[in-house]
Order: sequence, then structure tokens, then C-alpha cells
Amino acid sequence: MNNIEPLKKPTRTRRKTTYKGASSKPTSGIVPKTDNQAKLISAIASSKQVLILGPAGTGKTYVTATCAADLYTRKDIDKIVITRPHVAVGKDIGFLPGTLEEKAQPWALPVLDVLVKHLGRGAVDTGLKAGNIEVATLALMRGRSFDNAFIIVDEAQNIEIPEIKMLLTRVGEGSTIVLNGDIQQSDLKGTSGLAKIIHLSKKYMLDAPVVEFGIDDIVRSGICAEWVKVFMKEGL
Repeated sequence: MNNIEPLKKPTRTRRKTTYKGASSKPTSGIVPKTDNQAKLISAIASSKQVLILGPAGTGKTYVTATCAADLYTRKDIDKIVITRPHVAVGKDIGFLPGTLEEKAQPWALPVLDVLVKHLGRGAVDTGLKAGNIEVATLALMRGRSFDNAFIIVDEAQNIEIPEIKMLLTRVGEGSTIVLNGDIQQSDLKGTSGLAKIIHLSKKYMLDAPVVEFGIDDIVRSGICAEWVKVFMKEGL
């Protein structure tokens, strides 16, 4: 009687990006649409702190949140923290109902939407309830420490220098922090904290790569690219 080996169940391999310099850190199969998106993925894979500059529509938030979602899925991190300054366009956060955390959630939607796309609505809702995905307000961060977390700081151009000093000293062991903003769109009257730490990171040669996106990196739509160009020419 012939010995017949049982058929092996086919295995599915996870699609990964093949950009130059990529490490084993995952990216949910995301294919960079621009060279700077590839640089951002590589920077997040190799550094614990990354600074991002550039106009709207370049994929800064999408790429960052996608990397965070994948690390969370693989349990390489315990927590995703989303924060941003409360300098809103045309509306003060104080007029919104609810606690500070509840008021902050609408401003976190650009990141939360990406997390939902990759993790699913149920996983994101569960993570929010359990505190594994946290929308944190800068006002309540003093005295805290975030270990083994991926911290996403959106609209960082509107963070003042004292706030950004406090924020950077909240980063604990095993954590990554990514600060994303467009200094040209700062609503602050004084110096942007993001601009200050970029200057300091270069001055002291810190391991904090700066990825700068430009108008040619806009991928959201032709309309978005056209208006960004017009606003920049008009100084708006």
C-alpha cells in the first residue's frame, strides 16, 4: 500500500511593501504613492520619533495611522494614543458638549477613520472602551507616561512650545511618537512648537528624522492640489 502524504493546507502570506530600506515592521500592504510616503514608512520603521511637515492631502496622517494599526494588530505595541492641540478653525472646543475626552474625539476622526479601515469598527470601539486606543487631550497629559505605545500627534503646528516640551517628556519605554503638521498653516501668534523642535533636533543631531512633503506629493485629489497651490500663492 502506497503511503500518500496528506495535502498541505495552503498558507497565505501577508503582503508587505518593498520600499528601499524597509525593515520587518509592517505596513498593512500599503503601497507608497510618492517617494516621500516611502521615506515616511521607512522613518517610522527605523526611528522612535519622526517629524512630518507638509500640506493637506499628502497622506501624512493616513500612512502614519496605517503603520500604527499594523503594529497594534501584531501586538508589537500595547496602545495607540491620538492627540492634537485644541486650536480649531472657526470653533472653540469649549462649545462642544461632553467631557474633554469626548470633545476631543471629533478632532481625532481623521486618524480613527484609518484605524477603522484597517482594524474594523468593532476592534476600534473595543480598543477605545478598554483604553488601548486613546484620544488624549494635551490638557490632561501632564504627569502621565506612555510605555510601549504609538503616539500620533496631528496638527502639531498648533502646539505651543511649553506644551510640546511636556508632550515629548511623556514618551516612555518602547514607544514611538510621530508629530505631523504644516507650519505654514499654524494658527499660533507666536513660534510653533513643531518648528522649534525641528530646529533643535537638527541642531543637536537627534535621531528624529524629518520627512518633508511638498505640493507635488498631494494625492487626495486634483481639486485639493489646485486649491493648496492657490492658497500658498495668495499667502492664505
